[in-house]
Amino acid sequence: MSVHVRSLRQRLLQSVIWPLAVTWLLGSLLAFGVARNFTQQAFDRALLDDAFALASRVRHAEDGGLTLGMSPNEMDTLLFDQKERFYFAVYQEDGRLLVGHPGLPLPVADVDKVYFFTEVLFQNQSLRAVVLSRQNPAAYKVVVAQTTRSQEQLFERLLVFSLVPQLILLLGLAGWLRRMVQKDLQPLTSLANDVARRDFRDLTPIDVPHRSSEVQHLSEAINALLLRIGQSVRAQKEFAGNVAHELRTPLAGLRALAEYGLSQPDPQVWHEQLRNIAKSQERASHLIDQLLALALAEEAQHSFQTQRLALDEVVRDCLMRYLHRADALGVDLGARGLDAPVYVQAHRALLEGVLDNLIDNALRYGLAPDGAARTVTVEIAERSQAGQVVLSVQDNGPGISDAQRERVLTRWAQGAEGELLKEGSGLGLAIVAEYARILGARLSLSTPDGACGLKVSLQLEAPPRL
Repeated sequence: MSVHVRSLRQRLLQSVIWPLAVTWLLGSLLAFGVARNFTQQAFDRALLDDAFALASRVRHAEDGGLTLGMSPNEMDTLLFDQKERFYFAVYQEDGRLLVGHPGLPLPVADVDKVYFFTEVLFQNQSLRAVVLSRQNPAAYKVVVAQTTRSQEQLFERLLVFSLVPQLILLLGLAGWLRRMVQKDLQPLTSLANDVARRDFRDLTPIDVPHRSSEVQHLSEAINALLLRIGQSVRAQKEFAGNVAHELRTPLAGLRALAEYGLSQPDPQVWHEQLRNIAKSQERASHLIDQLLALALAEEAQHSFQTQRLALDEVVRDCLMRYLHRADALGVDLGARGLDAPVYVQAHRALLEGVLDNLIDNALRYGLAPDGAARTVTVEIAERSQAGQVVLSVQDNGPGISDAQRERVLTRWAQGAEGELLKEGSGLGLAIVAEYARILGARLSLSTPDGACGLKVSLQLEAPPRL
């Protein structure tokens, strides 16, 4: 069941138009209320003036009562209006009608006021009325009321002329906003279409529009993602190619050794061939481990996080793994600088990979000249002033010449001793160089002072002191 999701254009328009519409409506109602109030005050003021003019003609009568000193013509002139009908009544203090329209109600105010306005019902008509209280020449009250047709018509016209122009402006603004939102979102639509039309093998960068910073940042983020995916795909292809190419030779050798052994009736030949198969399998396993280490390096550079590590503990753990092999080869495997804890800011798996490859190379190729005792030493040296820690592995073997040191850091390259021994694949120091680059460490190859052999050093950053 598909769920309908509103487009960004619809969401933006609704987020803008609805508040504008509500603001327009509230503003119009407020303006209409203010206009109605002031218009009502103007009509009430005219009605009050008529009441005062009528009250000014009330006088003492000859019999001692009150009388209205106006003729019918004067009354018609005073209360004349082309559209409205006027009604009046003058009531004495006791509530008796003195003059005027009989039955016109006399409203009573809640509190004593000189005058007040109210709504009354007379002859089935709703009238606006004013009640005026006077005390001279005697107490009496004047009621003047009128119909409100012209007043209502004025209110209606005011409402129309107030709301319609603003409504037209609102509709025009909505159309303009729709067009501008469509125009500003066009780069995003083009970007989506560009990505949707792409083949899954096409990882080239997309065009970055410069109309808005948000779309530009999105395009740059997509390009960065495509770059990372491309690097990952290339690394996978390279890894698969390396595995296919490098394993073809040892596997073919294993098959040849097995076929030769099976063709011989002599058990001694079988034993010798099995020993050769075991050595070939060991070399193949070592090669696979190195290829996996390269794959780990490619992965680590995209999801790399360092942490505070005790380098002395990492070195001890690595040495323990190689002690049995060193004893079997007659190599004195030792360490210096492990008396006190030494901390670095690094990644444990990468550090272990560096040590494994360096110690393995030293044990594999570090043959001491003239039958001298073989030694491999792992050393940690702290440079407190520079805020660095130097990790080094050195042996007393034949070493590597200055001309070859740059070349052996590349893949599939070996030194002269490795080429003579026909062991390894030329990946050990390349892995170390790759790990050093990811760790942000400085890698250097040198000859130990006053001795022969090879010393590989790694300068690591020390973490901030706690």
